[in-house]
Amino acid sequence: MSLKQTRNISQHAFREFLNRIIHLTPRQIEDLLSRTHDVRQRRAALAEIETRTEQERKCPYCSEDGRQKWGQTRTGVQRYRCDCCLRTYSGLTGTQICGLHRHDLFLEVIRNMLSDTPLSCRKLAARLGLTKDTIWRWRMIILESLAEACDKDFSGVVEVDETYQRESRKGSREWANHAANSNQHPAPPRPQWYVYRSGRIKMARGLSQWQIPLLTVMDRGGRRLFAPIANRRNRTIEIALAPIVPDDAVLCSDGMRAYRAFCKKHSLTHYEVSNKPGKRVVAGAFHIQNVNALHARYDAFIRPFCGPATKYLHRYLRWFLLRAKIKPEAAFRSILAAA
Repeated sequence: MSLKQTRNISQHAFREFLNRIIHLTPRQIEDLLSRTHDVRQRRAALAEIETRTEQERKCPYCSEDGRQKWGQTRTGVQRYRCDCCLRTYSGLTGTQICGLHRHDLFLEVIRNMLSDTPLSCRKLAARLGLTKDTIWRWRMIILESLAEACDKDFSGVVEVDETYQRESRKGSREWANHAANSNQHPAPPRPQWYVYRSGRIKMARGLSQWQIPLLTVMDRGGRRLFAPIANRRNRTIEIALAPIVPDDAVLCSDGMRAYRAFCKKHSLTHYEVSNKPGKRVVAGAFHIQNVNALHARYDAFIRPFCGPATKYLHRYLRWFLLRAKIKPEAAFRSILAAA
């Protein structure tokens, strides 16, 4: 039977199916809607790929417009052959996910990442039937391909504070290499964290060099910045805040001296608040409660990941801020556009 005959049979069967929908029971209709939604979710990735191909018709190798269809991949992505250079390509050629076979699951990973309750790599891998290493690799591709999440221009009443993330060397071989050959590999700068938890070494109270400050800046317009800084010294705060806080802004912070010095140098109106009852709001409108609420949401977000490695911390901060800014389909289009 020819391919044309098969398509005609499929179209005829589809028309017959549409004519019989009216005879379905309410339970069958609900089941149909559920299955249709699942199929649509799986086909959404292919639709985005085809949309990109129609918008960018030029060959990725020679930039010519002439092309013809040249079969499909086993994943259903349409391939084309350039009339000029005779090379074949698809909507994924030249992108960071070229060669990826499960586009539907890749989009599901994006949806989970941008949801209110993202899962850990192991839990999401078990749900999708993949390995945790695949989930991790896809997440790194997604976070590297998406745009910067932090805002740069603040105005009006600006709130600033900092929270802390414990330094992590998850995945590092420093301790194992030192134990195997202490002459070739120097001792790591600190013991592993489980040594402190075991009680063999007491951890010093308060802040230390192993607590990474995360500077948080917000204004009443919803602009946000969440970034790690080296320390809380005056010079570090000056370098971080000077490019983004205008001279006519009103700065609200706690009593840290670095903020006071910054406002004095730039002649900013400064309100200091405290966490003591009755002193959390000054003049009825100046506070840092929006920043504190953001810190609480970040703590809930980062907890399931059990302390990401510090070298990947900036990616997790970008992930945290992007969840409220971008939709899954828009994120998938951004990844396709990031060649």
